[in-house]
Amino acid sequence: MEGIEAGPLLSKIDTPADLKKLKKEELQLVCNELRQYIIDCVSVHGGHFGASLGVVELTVALHYVLNTPYDQLVWDVGHQAYGHKILTGRRENFHTNRKYKGLSGFPKRSESEYDTFGVGHSSTSISAALGMAIASKYKGEKDRMHVAVIGDGAMTAGLPFEALNHAGVSNANLLVILNDNNMSIDPNVGALKEYLTDITTSHTYNKLRDDIWKLMGKLPYGDLQRDLASKLQASVKGMLSKTSNLFEALGLRYFGPIDGHNVLKVTEILEHLKDIPGPKLLHIKTVKGKGYDLAEKDQTLWHAPGTFDKVTGKINKKTFDAPQPPKYQDVFGHTIIELAKENDKIMGITPAMPSGSSLKYMMAEMPDRAFDVGIAEQHAVTVSAGLATQGMRPFCNIYSSFMQRAYDMVVHDVAIQNLPVVFCLDRAGLVGEDGPTHHGAYDIAYMRCIPNMIVSSPMNEAELRNLMYTSQLDETKNPFVIRYPRGQGVMPEWRTPMQKIEIGKGRIIKEGEDVAILTIGHPGNFAVAACKELQKEGLNPAHYDLRFAKPLDEELLHDIAQKFDRIITVEDGTIVGGFGSAVLEFFAANSYKPTVNMLGIPDRIVEHGKPEQLHAECHYDAKAIAEAVRDMVSKNVVKELL
Repeated sequence: MEGIEAGPLLSKIDTPADLKKLKKEELQLVCNELRQYIIDCVSVHGGHFGASLGVVELTVALHYVLNTPYDQLVWDVGHQAYGHKILTGRRENFHTNRKYKGLSGFPKRSESEYDTFGVGHSSTSISAALGMAIASKYKGEKDRMHVAVIGDGAMTAGLPFEALNHAGVSNANLLVILNDNNMSIDPNVGALKEYLTDITTSHTYNKLRDDIWKLMGKLPYGDLQRDLASKLQASVKGMLSKTSNLFEALGLRYFGPIDGHNVLKVTEILEHLKDIPGPKLLHIKTVKGKGYDLAEKDQTLWHAPGTFDKVTGKINKKTFDAPQPPKYQDVFGHTIIELAKENDKIMGITPAMPSGSSLKYMMAEMPDRAFDVGIAEQHAVTVSAGLATQGMRPFCNIYSSFMQRAYDMVVHDVAIQNLPVVFCLDRAGLVGEDGPTHHGAYDIAYMRCIPNMIVSSPMNEAELRNLMYTSQLDETKNPFVIRYPRGQGVMPEWRTPMQKIEIGKGRIIKEGEDVAILTIGHPGNFAVAACKELQKEGLNPAHYDLRFAKPLDEELLHDIAQKFDRIITVEDGTIVGGFGSAVLEFFAANSYKPTVNMLGIPDRIVEHGKPEQLHAECHYDAKAIAEAVRDMVSKNVVKELL
């Protein structure tokens, strides 16, 4: 793979069938080679790092024991699936991981038969694997295993508990592997837990247990006897472990915890668990970033560090001679502190993204006013609603694609009650290498259809600050959406004085003639660049920054419709029901009939790549805007000649 060599064992493994040819004593060598290969690849090509290093042994053990892809393996989120991809026929192409037209950074059904379920967002694995297991049970596939691998972080969401609640009464052949990679491992209970696992997963123990179960079923009042036996077993485990077991209370047989980095032990346990029917959970302890010292010590930094020197650990960063614009997320993170110092009603909420959203700064400076609620977007929205009922002004900061999970709460708990929650939607638009599971394509469309909702998007850092300032004023009574993209803005000197923006008012960026370009949000900067290029050709389009998709600046739109009969709308959201659609609705309602070309995310799934590549592919970068203007002007010239 592009100069990166696999070890002698790994180089011969193209499918799990090749892995199965090895002796068990060789599995640790395979793990060592696989871990090194991941380090070599990610250091050069970038990508998610620590999560895959933490499950190397589990990945090897699963593909050694299971009959994949017949046995179905579902990885939660998918950040940890690099080893899985390398072992399932994609080693030679792994250098294209997360690159334009290359392998996806996540498991993807269309990419490989070994990827049984498309993932990217957390907490879906148990539900998906349970659905597969129920289907197999219905079809009579008694020998088919279904495994969900889920991390302890993903278990904070509600969906896994809904799935476990169902699994416990399903009698489906489901194995949940809880990958507990918290660095704090409790040694007081670890040895005892492993001892219990040795007993409860042995063939002898389970044969004896099942024989007794069958025998008690033949005795008078057999069901009662079985019930008593089950309660006795639970009581004994409870006394030994000094704690009640949530998973067994939900009806799953619990095994563990075990050392997830002991590949022979994990392999042995999995072989035993294959013979135990019904729903069960294996609890393993792992270290995120295992095998790369710096990644073990700073898990957040090394989650997805970009490219780096694997020897020194120095992360490669671009150097610039001049000051660079900040990331929008950092503008949010510092601005909310400024506002909170002046307004004691402001609170910050984020679901497990304090670093990604930059709410971490407020959490450090104002720990009683900023909260990470874990992977729980629904809770984040409704707790924000609760805060708002008590006069607080919560800023609920959620990635655009993650907000989709909390849509009911936005409608039911916030909008219907018209509570002044500020939704700061980070990563709006096309996000780049994370691809379709993370693109923030739909928020304009799904937010603007909700009554009482204000939907806005800043063109630059100063506009973001102004919108945040406006959203927290006492006179602003409605739920307020502020959407902004991933990555850098355009203003190195971004700490501008904040000022109120009249809600629903756009602005004129450039006067012009022939064609009007209407933009919302960051793509307004693409239009600025396009206009500069067009001026060199003697073309002079007008440019308007609408700022708001709801409410629209109707006064400005009336003026535009009366001056121009050729209009281009530009947005980094879906054109189906988005900003362009809102403009067209206005024109139709007011009997205007201009020619309108809507530029934005098309009605299809957009794959991964660098943002600039995807903007070009979707035809709303500066070049595409300029082409759209030229096309409209040329068609008008032909029309006039005819």
